Amino acid sequence: MLGLVIRTTGSWYKVLPQNDTSETVDCRLRGNYRLRGNKQTNPVAVGDQVDYTLQADGTGVIQEVCDRRNYIVRKATKLSKQTHVIASNIDLLCIVATLGFPRTSTGFIDRLLVTAEAYHIPACIIMNKCDLYDEELWGLHNEVRDIYATAGYPLYAVSAHEGTGVEELRKLIAGKTVLFSGHSGVGKSALLNALVPGLEAKVGEVSDWSMKGKHTTTFAEMYPVKMPMADGAEEKTYIIDSPGIKEFGMVDINLGELSHFFPEMRGVLHDCHFANCTHRHEPHCAVIQAVEEGAITAERYNNYIGIYDQIEGGNVTR
Repeated sequence: MLGLVIRTTGSWYKVLPQNDTSETVDCRLRGNYRLRGNKQTNPVAVGDQVDYTLQADGTGVIQEVCDRRNYIVRKATKLSKQTHVIASNIDLLCIVATLGFPRTSTGFIDRLLVTAEAYHIPACIIMNKCDLYDEELWGLHNEVRDIYATAGYPLYAVSAHEGTGVEELRKLIAGKTVLFSGHSGVGKSALLNALVPGLEAKVGEVSDWSMKGKHTTTFAEMYPVKMPMADGAEEKTYIIDSPGIKEFGMVDINLGELSHFFPEMRGVLHDCHFANCTHRHEPHCAVIQAVEEGAITAERYNNYIGIYDQIEGGNVTR
């Protein structure tokens, strides 16, 4: 039988049968499946299509994981050689961020964007908690919006608390399989509850003393929902809520390919004088020239340099 993995909890997986009934099947992974030399901590991820067999007690055994169209993956821990697949078969990555309460760095956003580019996943940035902005934060928001507009990524100002921008997001994600990812405390679960009334995703708080989020989502979970639209219609949508990420350790990003995962750099790479240009210090570098001319923002270029240096040094987790 074929099914869709909608939740992972350690060694058990909730699978939605392909006939899309409301009844899920609790499944285990076939015993010898992990013996294939897989370096992933989770050989089965939310979003996977799986082939499973039913047992007499009503549970299932996953026999095979179907080929993945794409996925978002990161290093399991800073020093680990293992990787962790956050979710697979994604139509859109929504990076939920905040400019305060807590602050999300553009470096963290760009690591997620580079990974999405590497696996051909469209992405956007959602700046939540805009109801808490003062004049200074609105100015910063506009600066960040312009940075990502230059790179080709849409950025949305949203307030899960007040509902600002929520209808626009509904239209954006309707009919898609969407992964929401970001730091703890940026309001992912609150945003999902605003998007889909009655979803009841668990909402946490931000620590008063550290201004960092407390983990509320322990495991990734997919919500198959009928997205309510303003005209009264409903669109079948698959929303994935993922645990908050403190650090994002990038996986299998080759130094020679890194610049190709910055869309604004791709268009000028062929103009560099040297075919193996690293875009850091070489003469007649088209990327550096584009930065000087403002076609590539200094913020994104500095993040490229930071990611390059960390990959080169074997540390890409910040």
